[in-house]
Amino acid sequence: MAQTQLNNKQPSQQEVQTMLVAYNAGRLPQAEAAGLLLQNSYPNAAIVHNVLGNALAGQGKFDAAIPHFEWLVAQNPRQLELVFNLANICLNATRFNDAIKHYQKVISLNPKIVDVYYNLGTAYQAQNNWVQAEQAYKKALQIQPNFFEAYGNLGAVFQAQGRLSDAITSYQKVLVINPNDARGHFNLATALRNSGLLDDAIKHYQQAITLFPNYVEAYTNLGEALFDLGDSQAAVAHYQKALSLAPDDPQANYKLGIFLYDSGKLQEAIPHFERSQLDDWRERVLYCLYKTEQYKAFRSALPPAIAANPKSPFLATLSAHHAANFEVNDAYNFCKNPLDFVYHGHIDEISLGTPLLADLLNDINHAEIAKRKQSRLSYGEQSSGNLFKRSEASFNALASLIKQHIQQYKTQFATEGCELMLSFPDELDISSSWYVKMQSGGNLTSHIHETGWLSGSVYLSIPQGQDLDGAIEFSTHGDNYPKQHDDFPVKAILPIVGNIVLFPSSLFHRTIPFNSTESRICIAFDLKPAT
Repeated sequence: MAQTQLNNKQPSQQEVQTMLVAYNAGRLPQAEAAGLLLQNSYPNAAIVHNVLGNALAGQGKFDAAIPHFEWLVAQNPRQLELVFNLANICLNATRFNDAIKHYQKVISLNPKIVDVYYNLGTAYQAQNNWVQAEQAYKKALQIQPNFFEAYGNLGAVFQAQGRLSDAITSYQKVLVINPNDARGHFNLATALRNSGLLDDAIKHYQQAITLFPNYVEAYTNLGEALFDLGDSQAAVAHYQKALSLAPDDPQANYKLGIFLYDSGKLQEAIPHFERSQLDDWRERVLYCLYKTEQYKAFRSALPPAIAANPKSPFLATLSAHHAANFEVNDAYNFCKNPLDFVYHGHIDEISLGTPLLADLLNDINHAEIAKRKQSRLSYGEQSSGNLFKRSEASFNALASLIKQHIQQYKTQFATEGCELMLSFPDELDISSSWYVKMQSGGNLTSHIHETGWLSGSVYLSIPQGQDLDGAIEFSTHGDNYPKQHDDFPVKAILPIVGNIVLFPSSLFHRTIPFNSTESRICIAFDLKPAT
């Protein structure tokens, strides 16, 4: 009994004064320190748990704050505000399952609080639980139809699933409610760009910048859209504007590095990639060193790059070419013999004369899809955005058929011990897809798909020519890599309409020029593991 009385002992007003004064003055570390001292003497004092929990949360120490809010909820399990606060702290601590549990408890106490559903949607969204997130945001919008932030998050949920049409509609609703929302314009622009609607995307990026002139991310993305349209001068100006506002911004540095890289200014690109520390920056630096024949620096940078990323097709290309070029061992086991992993199949549903083939060609020729500037492509055009994320039924049908062949590929090479197959994606989500149309003289110079895993093409129109005119050619050498000898293997495939070709993204490939008056039309794509 004496111990119980001691545990339930409460501090006097004078004893809590130091803690309260510090907290109310915003001196959170002092409030924390005072609260911890009081907790030792008064472990069951609600006021101590309350102030201490809030002082910790206010400093971003969310994990440390949670036990104090849990204690308060345990004493008052039906006090809605306490449960909601605990849920919010768990959300901030990225303890999403706990947050979801507590938000659901709040809903059981009162099912009509809009912020609870919004925050619940945020927790589900953080877990990539798109179905539950969508339901939560829609419930929030039922309660408060003008909740534009919920429309914004709902758009992001749609966009993450590739439902670009739904995402665009949701973002447009944001701007109907709040036309001055810079983030809303930015999000809409991004969805439009992914749909291949570059002109519309540019307008909304520009509007976002008008509303928020220091919008670094908008300058960078606007630069990307302009670059896709071939306006490299304007693109660079926007990258530079972003860097003038935030010199160390990873995305702006990376994109300017890519521009310099694509322009052949490899030495200038290196510091931007190093400053970005983003995505495949190590591989990009290695590429610049190798192409400029700085072999000592390349060999020094290669081992840490291999240690940092054991699953990079781009790094595999560099490592394999260097090994073959200088006749040394290749330490990288992504796919050492990539020509053996070229798959050549046929999709009956897009053979000559089939309805799906006609629909695909019609959509390619008539759908509103912006063209993307492609420096490696001559006498042809390439689409922007991701075709398989668009709403046209033909593209969706083709994506499903391609996935069947990717599954066959996976089965065929399943027993191979290279990283390509050991880490082959479980989810067959095609990360990018685009059409390439070529006319007489058309060709695509040797390249790899740096950001892919498995790449491929399906062929919708093939010109009649001689020998290997219009064929796709593979090699372990390409892209004008420096070479010490010519002993690099080559393999060519002359496809027919309806063919599908799959190959490791690390493998060099090009289109052999042709002179026929007929067009060569294919849809290329990349499969990429989830990150």
